[in-house]
Amino acid sequence: MKNKFLSALKILFFLSIGVFFIWIFLRKLTPDQKLEIWESFIHADFIWLFLALIIGLLSHLARTLRWQILLEPMGYKPRLSITFSAVMIGYLANMALPRLGEVTRCGVLNKYEKIPITKSIGTVIVERSVDIVVFILLFFINLFIFFDKINQYASDKIFDPLNAKFQFSDELSKYLLIAVAIIAAIILLFFLLKKRLQHARSYIKMREIAQGFWHGLWAITRIRRPIAFVLYSIGIWVLYFLMVWVCVFSLPQTSHLGIGAGLSMLIFGSIGIMIVQGGIGIYPAIIAEVLLLYNIPTTTGYALGWLTWTAQTLMIVVAGFASLIILPILQKKHNYAASPEPSVQNIPTGE
Repeated sequence: MKNKFLSALKILFFLSIGVFFIWIFLRKLTPDQKLEIWESFIHADFIWLFLALIIGLLSHLARTLRWQILLEPMGYKPRLSITFSAVMIGYLANMALPRLGEVTRCGVLNKYEKIPITKSIGTVIVERSVDIVVFILLFFINLFIFFDKINQYASDKIFDPLNAKFQFSDELSKYLLIAVAIIAAIILLFFLLKKRLQHARSYIKMREIAQGFWHGLWAITRIRRPIAFVLYSIGIWVLYFLMVWVCVFSLPQTSHLGIGAGLSMLIFGSIGIMIVQGGIGIYPAIIAEVLLLYNIPTTTGYALGWLTWTAQTLMIVVAGFASLIILPILQKKHNYAASPEPSVQNIPTGE
């Protein structure tokens, strides 16, 4: 009962953050601006949003195929349908609680394909690490190409207001030293209590997870199809980009935007999703701010942000719940196909 209450409290907390960002943005708008956002939203060309949904599913299919490559060196070959369903259920779980999806999709593979969670979680951590590397690379590419625009925006919207409110001098250095001292004390305390912790249940569990992580690292060094792994990794982010970029064609006011705007939307929108669970509330606000760099009015940018977020979220919700329904059916068919045929000797003859 206590765990359910805490889970519900966490979900409510993240929803509250999203609602807070929506309130922060909308309170600055006039009634006419709010009406303009609504008009843009209801008159959008939803064919482009449907295309974004399809592209999103293809990106998750590429992620599924890449995950299977990581599982191969450990001797596991899960069915594509089960693995894809696990990925989509994981994304659905992530909308409720941060990082819950990683454990959830490993749990699905454990249930339907008997793959130990401690081993599959290592491959998930590895693929997430690869995604972070690609994201950082794209971030700096975007920063380099559009440095002048981003620098001007950062000066006007972030650094100047911060400097006006706070004085970053010796105080900042003092806080940094305190933070370093606290981290050093925690590390020292860990080594002093290590022997006592070795028999604790939580320590044993963490050690099993760490071992699974190393299994995952070992898997990436032994992958049998490295070229396919690299191509899938690139393909995932290309499809992510296309999923965001095609949404700009849903509104006449943004249909002229090029690849650069799509890349900026992808990068900064992804940061919003990392900050707030599912990106609710903050994602549209970030897209609106990003598109100011391309002379798109705030109201239009906000409408496009909501359209893009809705397409992505709808895809995850529909595919996630569909996977939850389909998985037991697939397993039942698989068990029936795998069951041995009745022996001729055991068939009643009617005599």
